[in-house]
Formats: sequence, structure tokens, C-alpha cells
Amino acid sequence: MFFTLFPEAATMRPLPAFRLRTLIGMRWFASIGQVLVVALVAFGFGYPLPLGPLLAVIAVGVWVNLYTQFTRKPGTPLTEGGILLHLGIDTLQISSVLFLTGGIQNPFAVWLIMPAMLAASSLPRARAAVTVGLVIACLTVLALLHYPLPWRTAEGFALPPVYRLGLWFALTMAVGFTASYAHGVAREQAKLAAALATMQTSLAREERLAALDGLAAAAAHELGTPLGTIQVTAREMERELEGDLKEDAALLISQTQRCQTILRRLSSAGTTGDAVHSVLSLDALLREAAAPFLDAPGPRIDFRLDPDSGAPLPERLRRRPEVIYGLRNILENAVKFARGTVTVEASWSDRFLTVTVTDDGPGFPDGMLSRLGEPYPRADAPRLRTERAGADKAGLGLGFFIAKTLLERTGASLTHDNRPAGEGGGARVRVVWPLANLVMRPTSRGETRPIEAAQF
Repeated sequence: MFFTLFPEAATMRPLPAFRLRTLIGMRWFASIGQVLVVALVAFGFGYPLPLGPLLAVIAVGVWVNLYTQFTRKPGTPLTEGGILLHLGIDTLQISSVLFLTGGIQNPFAVWLIMPAMLAASSLPRARAAVTVGLVIACLTVLALLHYPLPWRTAEGFALPPVYRLGLWFALTMAVGFTASYAHGVAREQAKLAAALATMQTSLAREERLAALDGLAAAAAHELGTPLGTIQVTAREMERELEGDLKEDAALLISQTQRCQTILRRLSSAGTTGDAVHSVLSLDALLREAAAPFLDAPGPRIDFRLDPDSGAPLPERLRRRPEVIYGLRNILENAVKFARGTVTVEASWSDRFLTVTVTDDGPGFPDGMLSRLGEPYPRADAPRLRTERAGADKAGLGLGFFIAKTLLERTGASLTHDNRPAGEGGGARVRVVWPLANLVMRPTSRGETRPIEAAQF
């Protein structure tokens, strides 16, 4: 039964979710609570309790906590083995208290759910199953062997066997369900954190590349003068020298010219690649996003610009890394699964800009459409699309999630579906921006800045 609600959780290893300080704090809370409850039942209600054994068991828990606190740094992250050991000790300590106070008939038997839940949310499946198995084993022993439940009468209080069986079954089910749910939630959080970290790394790389473009432009400007001087000197040497030396001078001239060509290219790249201030046309934006796939073998990429209602073409768009990298991820997926053609169609009105990417591939599997955009779809989703497109093609998942997150940061909204068979079939992804989020306009000084976003 354990983890059957979240079978895909077994494919990822969770990280320990808490530090030693957190565990010590929870232990102090549990120990103080145990002392207060024992005092209330024994002296407040007057119920007979085996105080000696009870206080000895509680003292063992306190001693373990003190030993841990003074021999280890509280801020130390717990290893998986450490979490397993400490939760095992806590399970046995709580079970010992319950053994002396009525077993699973004791209302506080529900506290045995806590170690199982903490293990499921902090450990890999196999290690968490050890703690869950220990908890269920303790519940089974407590259902069969225990001291009488404290009561006012000398013979104590005992529930009917059938009722105790029902209690055992309910507690076991609660442990299994709670552990499964906690493990699933922890895995979803871990996957989301990993996806966000990957997205941030990718975006930081794009920004570093854009900054390097600016540095390259500055270096090209600074190197232009010494290269010009070298070229002039080499021409003078070429006129005066003979034989092999004349050929060497000619080679020097040709190489300086080559250097100047490279520097001009770098200077141009620095101007167009600036992530904040550069401006480019809609066609240039789309082609830059598709640049890695234009000359590569594979499907052809067609570009179409189609205005809505004759609106003028937006020619001054901000070059934002999020837009280019997000569109590139969508195009990468389309190129992977297209049979022959990927179409990038841009349409615009006075208020909105829409970019639609379609391919003539197998399309999205029906069971995947509702989950597309999650950091990692369920394990069967990539398999379905892979089976349609060929065993060598990777499925969707993290790439589309990154694209969606990046584009939504620019104010875009994404929709995805499959084209009808009458239109050629294949997957279709549509991205819509408020035009004000992308268009630049000149200021009174001749500079450019984003148009203030309109209120829609």
C-alpha cells in the first residue's frame, strides 16, 4: 500500500528536509508534552499509572536529546542515515510510552503517525519504507501486548477485541496514506525546485553571454587602432621588401584584415546582443530565437508575418533574453517531433502580439495536454510522445516548463493544443503578449525605452 498513490516518486531521491536543530526542538516538545500528560492523568484525574517505568522511558528520550544536542552542532544537516536512526529511536520511545499506558487504546497512539510522515517527506522511498514498516510493526505489537489502559477501576479498561482490530486497521491505513501523501508532496516540491534552478541557470547563462557581447564590442573598439597601425606598417614593408620577406608582409596584411573583419562582427554582435538596451524587428527576433535550427539538418522552419486588421508592423521590439530563450525552447520541441516543417507565424494588432509555433509531427498525446507546463510531467507522458515520434526523440517536460516560466515573466500567456487533422495535424503552441510589454519607443533624447503597459 505504501506510496501507491505516487508511483513516480520512486524515480527521484529527496534531500533531507530538516536540520538537527529542528529534530531537537521537536523532541523537547514531545518530552515536555509526555511529562505534562502523565502528570495530568496521574495527579489531576487520579488514574493509576506505572510512574516509575513511564518516567524512565521519558528520561531515556530526554537523555538522547541532551546527548545529541551537546555532541553535535545543532545547525548540522542530517544525513539520510541520521534521519532514519533518530526517527527509529523516536518511534520506539513513543511505542514504549504507549505500551505502558494501554497500547493502541490510548488516544495518543496517533502520535506514531508523525515519525512515518517525517520519514516519508525527508527520505528516499526505500529508507522511508523502513520507518513506516517499523511504525506498523509497533502498532501491531501494541494491539496485542500492552499494559491496561489507565482507568478509575482497579481492573482498568479494555476495548472489545473487534474494536481494537478496527483501531489497528484505521491507524495502519492512516500511517500508509499520510506517508504516501507526504512523500508525493515532497517529491513535487523537489522537482519544482530542480526545475526552477535549471531555469535560473539557463537564464543567467544567457545574461552572461549578453554581457560578454558588450565586452567584445568594447574590446573590438580598443583593438581597432593598433591593428590599423600594424596594417599600415606592413604595407610599407611590403613595398620595400623583396622575395620571401615581401610574401611575409603580404600575409601579415591579410591576417590583420581578417582580424578587423572579426572585430567588426564582434562589435555588431555586442550592439545587437545587449539584453537591456538593444532593439530589433519582429522578424529578427523570431530568426534569432530559431538561429540554432536554421542551418542544422532536419525540418524546415517557415516564418510568416500576418497583421490583424492591417495594423502596422512592430519594428522596435526589446531584445529580452526571456523571450528569445523561451521561444527557442518551444521551437526545439517542435523541431524534434516535426516530420518536415515547423511554421512560426506572427500576427499582431494595436494591442497584442501573437506568435504561433506549429509542427507537422504526431502532436501532443491526449493524456499529456492537461499536464503540459508542469516541471516534470508524469512518467507516462514523455513515453507516449516518444513512442509516436521514434525511440530516439526525447519527451516534453522541463524544457517546456522553462519556456512557459520565462515567457510568463514577460507578460505572455501560453496555450497549447493539437491542430485538427484537416489542417495537417501536429502540435500547436500559441504565445500572446500585450504589445506594450515588448515595443520600444524613442524618447525626446533619441533613446529608446519600453512603452508603458496599458491597462486592459
